[in-house]
Amino acid sequence: MVIVQNTEEYSLSVRAQNSAATSTEATEPTPGRADIERAATTATVQADPYAFRDSIKTDDELARLRKRKAGKQLEKYHRKQNDLINSLLKTMEEHTEEARAEEETSRFPVRVAVWASMVGNFALCILQLYGAISSISLSLIATSVDSVFDFGSNLVLYWLHKKAISLDVNKWPVGGSRLETIGNIVYGFLMSSVNLVVIVESVQEMITHKGGTDTDKFHIPSIVAVGAALGVKILLFFYCLSLRKQSSQVHVLWEDHRNDIFVNGFGLLMSAGGSRWVWWLDPMGAIIIAVVVMLAWGRTIYEQFELLAGKSAPHDFMQLLVYKAMTFSDEIQQIDTVRAYHSGPEYYVEIDVVMDASTPLWKAHDISQQLQDKIEVLPNVERAFVHVDHETDHAPEHRKYV
Repeated sequence: MVIVQNTEEYSLSVRAQNSAATSTEATEPTPGRADIERAATTATVQADPYAFRDSIKTDDELARLRKRKAGKQLEKYHRKQNDLINSLLKTMEEHTEEARAEEETSRFPVRVAVWASMVGNFALCILQLYGAISSISLSLIATSVDSVFDFGSNLVLYWLHKKAISLDVNKWPVGGSRLETIGNIVYGFLMSSVNLVVIVESVQEMITHKGGTDTDKFHIPSIVAVGAALGVKILLFFYCLSLRKQSSQVHVLWEDHRNDIFVNGFGLLMSAGGSRWVWWLDPMGAIIIAVVVMLAWGRTIYEQFELLAGKSAPHDFMQLLVYKAMTFSDEIQQIDTVRAYHSGPEYYVEIDVVMDASTPLWKAHDISQQLQDKIEVLPNVERAFVHVDHETDHAPEHRKYV
């Protein structure tokens, strides 16, 4: 079961172009007034205004913590704090550059993993269909349904990804990233529906079985075909294992191969068991496989609905936004509100900053505009909105939902 998610390649390349354009604009002085955007850029690189670096635990300190009672939990906590502090102290350009460099390094291996998985799923689909049709085994039919939908989802969701990139911005102003999320949900419902049919057929077979023997016919070619397909999945699983942390798409493919190893291996075992031991193992295996697949896709559908419904961004990312906004410029006195939430696979960010009431309009605009531009080139950020106020005593903006 594979869900092809939004790849980093396109989004990071676009962000890199936007970042370069922003840097060019920031180095060109504005006629008739001081170069506020350049000044704001200088203000963003404050070394460590809140002395967070002093709180980083050294390796020796972590080693001493490990020897204390509950030392492993303490060490894990402080390592997480070290990672958070290091993340906060990096500039937004460094976050973007690191993500782009990582994408560049893993581009070719990731592409190999994606295309090898697509070819492997196609081969698996053919072999599974042959095994299911030739043996009439319900367990193998259940695995073949999963294989057919695997390959179909690869094709459909890959097409949706390409379609999302090429959408007319005049007709779809916020882009097409949600198409992939909607595609995952629709495909999940289709997959669940087909597996429900498999469950019904298997239950009917168990109730109305009229065979004259206690076992079904053992069909060796179908077992060999499914075994070969299982071998292909094992090879793809180990290849994607080393790349799963470098790409969200490869991580999903790795999970798909891991799940297929269980589904195909269990289906092969139950089909052979129905032929060698007792007939009802075959339909029972089909029911178990179909239920597992439906539960897995049900979880996927729930997660995708969360993205469409506007689930909040992780707490660590919220902390990064607050810190970067507060230290972006000396003109920013306070941070009133920070929101970051999903609208599809990526984040929308809303930040309300407070400046002195006497700050000139053009200066407030330039600083907030550059802060917005910097946030929008962060990985996983689709769009950012920065609002400037001169006090914090007013009622919250957009209070209809607050």
